Amino acid sequence: MFRTKNVIVAQSGGPSPVINNSLRGVIEACRDLPGTFGTVYGGWHGIEGLLREELVDLSAQDPREIALLRTTPAAGSIGTCRYKLKSGQQEDFERVIEVMKAHDVGYFFYIGGNDSMDTAHKVARLAADRGLDLIAVGVPKTVDNDLGDTEATLIDHTPGYASAARYWALSIQNANEENAGSSPSDPVLVLQAMGRKVGFIPAAARLADPQREMPLLIILAESGLTLEDVTDAVNDVLNRHGRAVVVVSEAFEMGNIGARRDSFGHVEFGSSEVQVGQALINALNKAGLPVHGAARTDILGTNQRHNMIYASTVDLDEAYLVGRKAVEIAAAGEHGYMATILRQPGDLYAIAFGKVPLERVANSERKFPPAWIAPNRTDVTDDFLRYARPLIGHEWPAIPMVDGLQRLACLERKFAPQVLPTYVPQSYR
Repeated sequence: MFRTKNVIVAQSGGPSPVINNSLRGVIEACRDLPGTFGTVYGGWHGIEGLLREELVDLSAQDPREIALLRTTPAAGSIGTCRYKLKSGQQEDFERVIEVMKAHDVGYFFYIGGNDSMDTAHKVARLAADRGLDLIAVGVPKTVDNDLGDTEATLIDHTPGYASAARYWALSIQNANEENAGSSPSDPVLVLQAMGRKVGFIPAAARLADPQREMPLLIILAESGLTLEDVTDAVNDVLNRHGRAVVVVSEAFEMGNIGARRDSFGHVEFGSSEVQVGQALINALNKAGLPVHGAARTDILGTNQRHNMIYASTVDLDEAYLVGRKAVEIAAAGEHGYMATILRQPGDLYAIAFGKVPLERVANSERKFPPAWIAPNRTDVTDDFLRYARPLIGHEWPAIPMVDGLQRLACLERKFAPQVLPTYVPQSYR
């Protein structure tokens, strides 16, 4: 006779405005199938929580609080991490299996980007090797939009990106007004955008000005420009317009900026000694501008990935549905997949949810299509605009408020009883 198995859902990597809506999708879809799924546990701070046997009982939460995950940004609900399960950390792998066995877990959902899909893939393989009856499914997430392949055959876009893109479209509208007003003294405004080594986030600045009426320059890490090239481009815009708004990727090559790296080996630009935006205005001001005044910078940090006010309603809906799709895959007994989003042919925006083997997306690295970089290398093409415009939607998200403040989900920290010895993850010893 069939017996229900318990569930662990966890998150990894940088958060996004909509990550909790994917979590909500998993929780509610499991709740709708009580004959298949037992208790749903949340790994407290991702795979680290699983290793430490810190499992939040999500089935015991007030359904009203689960519903509020729709408009609760970032990852404060159950936490995230940047802990990587590396090949040589055999004790960590064995601990994962022990915890799952101890809590009768038959389903594992991991929400995250390419490194997270690698973790999900490793857990799936390990379970199969150990004869553990476990179904592992990945749920895509990353504001960078760098999961999958450049041709978008694996996934069209990643939940989280559309909201980051909308944030930048609206932020540039406002920044342009600021620059237009203050240009006699501050003619150049440089804004630094997230994006590691891929240009999807800074490219979204063009959504604010599709007719190219602003004195806007977009400097992608992939542009191939030198600092001297950028200086010349800025000065050219200043000579023509008297002011300039410059969006620069945090990964634009500026030499040694004292970069720090996380456990995945990725540069953490936000904690580096010098920010690219600051380094760029230093260079511009040192060289001298052809107009009166100085360049100034805004370093837009983690607000890009946790601002619910600017979130895309398209993104919110898709993040939820892709979480539910992951549960649908698991309920069908299909193991070792990631739920995916694929754009359908036609002039009207439409998507379909499907699945792709985890091994195809584990550690994948999608590139910004070179054909979407304009010939002048300080802009993006209309093909990018046609790709990105439908993602940001047409509406403001409906955000519940209490006493003038956002009403965020408040999950109780109801942890499953720990039955195994205390464990310290290998990388922390």
